[in-house]
Amino acid sequence: MAQIFVLSLHDKLIDDLEGLDYIERVKVSQKNWIGRSHGAEVDFSLKDKEEKLRIYTTRPDTLFGVTYMVLSPEHPYIDKYQAEIANWDEVVAYREQAAKKSDFERSELAKDKTGVMINGLSAINPVNGKEIPIWISDYVLMSYGTGAIMAVPGHDERDWEFAKKFNMPIIEVVAGGNVEEAAFTNVETGTMVNSGFLTGMEVEEAKKAIVAWLADNKVGEPKKNYKLRDWVFSRQRYWGEPIPIVICDKCGYVPLPESELPLNLPEVESYMPTDNGESPLAAMTDWVNTTCPCCGGPAKRETDTMPQWAGSSWYFLRYIDPTNEEAIASPEALKYWMPVDWYNGGMEHTTLHLLYSRFWHKFLFDEGVVPCAEPYAKRTSHGMILGENGEKMSKSRGNVINPDDIVNEFGADTLRTYEMFIGAFDLSASWSQEGVKGCRRFLDRVWKLADMVTEEEGFSKAMETKMHQTIKKVTLDYESLKFNTAIAAMMALLNQFYKNGSLTRGELKALLVLLNPVAPHITEEMWEMLGCEGRLYQTAWPEYDEAKTVEDTIEVAVQINGKMKATVTISKDASKEDAIAAGKEALGAKLTGTIVKEIYVPGRIINIVAKG
Repeated sequence: MAQIFVLSLHDKLIDDLEGLDYIERVKVSQKNWIGRSHGAEVDFSLKDKEEKLRIYTTRPDTLFGVTYMVLSPEHPYIDKYQAEIANWDEVVAYREQAAKKSDFERSELAKDKTGVMINGLSAINPVNGKEIPIWISDYVLMSYGTGAIMAVPGHDERDWEFAKKFNMPIIEVVAGGNVEEAAFTNVETGTMVNSGFLTGMEVEEAKKAIVAWLADNKVGEPKKNYKLRDWVFSRQRYWGEPIPIVICDKCGYVPLPESELPLNLPEVESYMPTDNGESPLAAMTDWVNTTCPCCGGPAKRETDTMPQWAGSSWYFLRYIDPTNEEAIASPEALKYWMPVDWYNGGMEHTTLHLLYSRFWHKFLFDEGVVPCAEPYAKRTSHGMILGENGEKMSKSRGNVINPDDIVNEFGADTLRTYEMFIGAFDLSASWSQEGVKGCRRFLDRVWKLADMVTEEEGFSKAMETKMHQTIKKVTLDYESLKFNTAIAAMMALLNQFYKNGSLTRGELKALLVLLNPVAPHITEEMWEMLGCEGRLYQTAWPEYDEAKTVEDTIEVAVQINGKMKATVTISKDASKEDAIAAGKEALGAKLTGTIVKEIYVPGRIINIVAKG
């Protein structure tokens, strides 16, 4: 029953991504991990036997290009037909070697291709009746599809390399490449060749035709497949939510009644695993031994605990209404707070944790416990801070930065500022001690602004546009997690203050509010020194006037015969005549000869065409 339920959510977990505000690479991670594909299951007869060898393929249109079959080393047919396999010892030795590898090692594209032909078993291609050999190879996994594949070396790199290594035929079935030199894999479109009744069809037409033919001839059927597998929901440790199941010799596995929930962990002296690999709970016999909720007879509690993903899949629901003793949270609280507006985290959690959490939430939604089908409306991801050598920080590499050391030497505000200024939020960046020092110098310059401030509360005429531009820039950048460019805008504003030699009290107050999320300590201190009322963090965020963010004047390039010779500052609304006149004045003695043409592209260039 659980397996049916899991499969019913595969499509929802993919299709529902379309309505979510997730960055594209997060969506791609989810889709790739679930691994939905559309294709067909096809039955290949085993020669001289009643059984069929069923395979799954996303490219049934290439069936005429099959030149061999491959079984996973774990495929049950290998043991079933042991007596007929002439090279059984060779097959067994290969299976033993495959068993020592992980699924990742076995499916790695770059690894050397290995395999053994099964002497005594062969298959019949249903579309043309040809007999083809059967191999075992560790690159085929029993956990995906049917544990058997048809090999089309003409149009699959891995099959091509395997065929070349073991000297097997390679047949082109989609025109466009030279399959003797390399597999032609750009076959999403193209014309079918060497493909019987499919020959001459375009690929999409051929896919539909072959699936219909397979169904009509009762040798195949359309099929969706997924890479996603069942979740192993147990851990042999103490820490974790106890599983509320008891095992009874008479009744089997029995869930605890709701009246006995929550099931609490017992207090233990040691959290270490037992010698036989069981959970530490297995040694707690007073807790383990219990009675069956069904028959009242003796029973034992399940001693495995839930994985760490269990609690992290739904904890935010409990935050909504943490003192509720009747439900996860009240319907009113769930309706008000859910879905979570914005979930940000590392890319390492954009597959399993996010997938488990969405799966868990969809189950609760189907059960009517929560009011929305998705837990998170928005998902973003941050990059990683690497060591100064560009590698991931680790003790073994000796490139770990202790934040306490940075705080002690440069202050907490410097550390905060640098971490936000180090680079784009969603990309990894290398640590730079010089960068830390640069942020400290920036904050020192902010501190010294107190010596330059005037008593004027508003913005000066000269700085009005720059102030509104900066407020807009920082506000929008904070909201989109572009902290580095927000800080850069404040650095540019600071440089302008120093260039002017002074700033108004109102301008300093605005800067302090903008900088407060980055450097709260220094800005709070300066706020108090200015004699401002209240705490800075409680102050209203400054607002910008869109009309005042537009410059009254613009800088325009001045060209002679298309080559830049000067720049000129003019009114943004300047007429062509005024712009040309200003351009000529800026050129001065550089402009010689006879003027043939005068061009002004508003807001961009002034070009004087001259001869002689």
